[in-house]
Parts: sequence; structure tokens; C-alpha cells
Amino acid sequence: MIAIADYGMGNRRSVEKALEHVGARSAITADHDEVGAADAVILPGVGAFPEAMRNLRATGLDEVLRERAAAGVPLLGICLGMQLLFESSSEHEGAEGLGILPGAVTRLDAPKLPHIGWNLVTLERGSQLTSGLGEATAFYHVHSFVCRPADEGDVVGRGEYGERFASIVERGNVKGAQFHPEKSSRDGLRLLRNFARA
Repeated sequence: MIAIADYGMGNRRSVEKALEHVGARSAITADHDEVGAADAVILPGVGAFPEAMRNLRATGLDEVLRERAAAGVPLLGICLGMQLLFESSSEHEGAEGLGILPGAVTRLDAPKLPHIGWNLVTLERGSQLTSGLGEATAFYHVHSFVCRPADEGDVVGRGEYGERFASIVERGNVKGAQFHPEKSSRDGLRLLRNFARA
């Protein structure tokens, strides 16, 4: 069972439908016990980083997510959800993140924002998450901010829009996708299937 963390922001239903499509059982939930008992957790996200962190703290899911990650449970952050895994963001007034991964989130250095559309992601190292995807594949991105991991070894794949940016990250059981796999056709579904089988 995969718990899709429900804190009021994000593409929860489309993630649930995509998981169903690849044969994975999931539940959209804010219940601490359900998230705590899940085999894996997905943190979706659409919107602004500071508001998302306020919502996570208000529901108490911030501490549950940290505990699950520390316990070795597979955790996947999607889009804003990936950014929330890091220590801080400069978006709007700025905010502290979950601090599960070292690094910060800052504005993408590009001539036009937001970055919306299909973007080729070049894989830099092997990962169970990207098994079967080849050396590069296109995913659907919608974002203006990017993660800047403190450890470059955490980067699995990079996209390019104005600058090269971390599009897939992984440190042990904690993984992130800057794009929307649930909106990225066959290869996005493959990535979700890989996560569900982790």
C-alpha cells in the first residue's frame, strides 16, 4: 500500500489514478497511522513552497514524513513535493523545508518562467527508480524553482531550461522527481511502477 500524503495541495487524484494504472494500491490520506503503516509514501505538490510547509506542519505530516524517511520507508516527492524534501526555499518570503535531503531550492535561471512542457532528462547514474528508461527520456515539467542538492551525488538525472537543473534525485530510500510522472505518458508510468516495486 502506498500512502499519498494529503495536505491540501497537489495532484493527488491524478497520482492515485496513475498508480492504479500500473497495478499499485494506494490511498490519499492525512491520517498519521495510515501513513505510518504504508509500505511507501508519495508526497505530491502543486503551488508555493511556504504555503505547502504551513499545511504540512498544521496537519503534523511534516514529522510523520521525517520519521518514515528515517525508518527507511521508500518516499517519493513529486514536483513541489520533491522541493519540500530539501532544507529551505527562497520562494516568496522563504521557508524551511522538511530537511530530509541537504540543499536548497531557488529560482530557475531562465529567460521565461514558469518552465512548462516536455523536457529531456539525461540520466547521470543508475537507479532502480529509472530502470528501463534508457540514457535520456522526456518528462512533463511545470515549475519556476529548482532544487540545488548540497551533494551532487544525490542527482540521478538533469533537465535543461536556461540552465541545467536537478530533475531526479535519490538518496537511499528518498527520491524526488521535479516533473509530473503521472502526466508523462508511458515513461512516467514506468517510473511510478519502478517506485511501487521498490
